[in-house]
Amino acid sequence: MLKRVLVSGGAGFLGSHLCDRLVEAGHEVLCLDNFFTSQKSNITHLLDRPNFEFIRHDVTEPITLEVDEIFNLACPAAPGHYQYNPIKTIKTSVLGSIHMLGIAKRVGARILHASTSEVYGDPTVHPQTEDYRGNVNPIGPRACYDEGKRAAETLMFDYHRQNKVDIKVIRIFNTYGPRMHPFDGRVVSNFIRQALQNETISLYGDGSQTRSFCFVSDLIDGMLAMMNSEDGFTGPVNIGNPHEFTIKELADAVVRLSGSSSDIQTTRALPEDDPLQRRPDISLAKKVLDWEPKVQLNEGLEKTIEFFRSIDLAEYRAPTPNY
Repeated sequence: MLKRVLVSGGAGFLGSHLCDRLVEAGHEVLCLDNFFTSQKSNITHLLDRPNFEFIRHDVTEPITLEVDEIFNLACPAAPGHYQYNPIKTIKTSVLGSIHMLGIAKRVGARILHASTSEVYGDPTVHPQTEDYRGNVNPIGPRACYDEGKRAAETLMFDYHRQNKVDIKVIRIFNTYGPRMHPFDGRVVSNFIRQALQNETISLYGDGSQTRSFCFVSDLIDGMLAMMNSEDGFTGPVNIGNPHEFTIKELADAVVRLSGSSSDIQTTRALPEDDPLQRRPDISLAKKVLDWEPKVQLNEGLEKTIEFFRSIDLAEYRAPTPNY
């Protein structure tokens, strides 16, 4: 059944790939974004499609729309960006969710909230399962994002319990792929940009901290599987790749696959509250959604490197002074 679908943050890295999939499926797609950390170039190819509409709007302000489904994706997600204006970040998570939930309540729309593995903080449980309540510093420099996303989950479930809003909550782990902003400060985009320019790659700490990297197409598959799931399953559910790599292993892979002559140095101190380990337990996603990632790291990095080779860095500006 074709639907009218609202995607907040629809011009971002994940949002634009989601809009692609929804438009190709024939749905009427409303893309909402204020271009704080996103790029208009991510959606330019969709602007002449008859079933795609772009609305420039900040989700911290109310808006009235008539839709069947809502994907609540709007929020800066890279530490340098969300720490640049921490009050704006937490307002985006909290007020943005309230405004999207208000639409869902009024028109009876299903809403999927894009939460994050950051709700687990610097985890004391490894890998992270959905019933783990996290180890988050509520007053640290990352709290505007971590606690904002935790508060947004609270809002989702309170609207569900009190107002019977049909909710879906996913917790997204590290994701990468084409259309990553080259200056978003994430480790994959940093390493690829530096490698292609044969610059020294500087690791935080000794590079032994771990992450799990999910290719964007796999992530969108999981997001859509969750939105389309029935039987009253609300989540939260982890969506990510369970294969764990050290940051040093990632740097080595990027240098090798890009043919770079970059040196790798371990000279930078770890940022405050930076998690040392991050890997999802995806048993619930496998069981309920019949979902698991398919793209291996080398394949995904090759596609991402190809994208970075295809763009002109001069056409991109760092969204905040932090990068």
